[in-house]
Amino acid sequence: MILVTGGAGFIGGNFVLDWLSMSGEPVLNLDKLTYAGNLETLKSLKGDARHLFVHGDICNRPLVGSLLAAHRPRAIVHFAAESHVDRSIDEPAEFVRTNVDGTFSLLEAARAYWSGLEAHDRGAFRFLHVGTDEVYGSLGAEDPPFAETHPYAPSSPYSASKAASDHLARAWYRTYGLPVLTTHCSNNYGPYQFPEKLIPLMVVNALAGKALPVYGDGMNMRDWLYVTDHCSAIRVVLAEGRPGETYNIGGWNERFNIGVVKIVCALLDELRPDPAGSYSRLIRHAKDRPGHDRRYAVDARKIERELRWRPAETFESGIRKTVEWYLANPEWVANVQSGAYREWAAKQ
Repeated sequence: MILVTGGAGFIGGNFVLDWLSMSGEPVLNLDKLTYAGNLETLKSLKGDARHLFVHGDICNRPLVGSLLAAHRPRAIVHFAAESHVDRSIDEPAEFVRTNVDGTFSLLEAARAYWSGLEAHDRGAFRFLHVGTDEVYGSLGAEDPPFAETHPYAPSSPYSASKAASDHLARAWYRTYGLPVLTTHCSNNYGPYQFPEKLIPLMVVNALAGKALPVYGDGMNMRDWLYVTDHCSAIRVVLAEGRPGETYNIGGWNERFNIGVVKIVCALLDELRPDPAGSYSRLIRHAKDRPGHDRRYAVDARKIERELRWRPAETFESGIRKTVEWYLANPEWVANVQSGAYREWAAKQ
């Protein structure tokens, strides 16, 4: 069995579904079910004995300790995090609590559990800490992509809290020997993503005839990674990665934000045409986000070289699959748009 934290969120939920489709190994899924955690994502697993869901907080160390003692997982895959930059600007304390305090609490529970294992099980145990490329800060237009050794320069409360959690995870490896693996992924997209993030927000707003807000001039650039490619990379790192190492996971798909929005509009024009005209008519430029990083780009050659992993999806194939999924699953979208989400969106 493996323990997955945050396994009802976007990436964590996709990982649980992917893991159980590829492996018979059970998953113990711990999630607090904040606004972005959604059990609807996992409804296909109802009645599946391989999936055990526990509603709980990673900051609750006694709970985590009891789960580890009772289920004796061979690995922890740690997704649980507050992850939206705009929310971190409005509510930084919650990001520090979950991303910093929560990771510390989880590391301590894992260390106590790991220290008590028999020698063989202790040697096989892994703690995989899922990070983000945003800890590296912003790149200039001509700068080389982020390598694993790039200095940290976080710009937002979100990325600063994730940088802190990375430092804790590495320190627990260096000081205590806890077999930690760290990954840094680029921007994920795909099914089950909460519609506060760029791509699903564009789809949902366009279908509702609402404005498609793009920060600033729209020339902020990101490397886009299809979520199931990210899941496959994590499986490989968990199986073959070396403790103490960091692995960047990227899609080799750098795109300007405005270009991504226009591609979404073109796909919607093809798949769900609007009699009023192209959805691109709804694009609006909004005041830029404070501290908005200009460019992220990930150098993923290390994971390719050492672990033989590369993404399977191009941006063209992945974005089509994503738009098609949202068009086919309007009930999921409606169910996640709770009152709390609507209030936050209205405030923005």
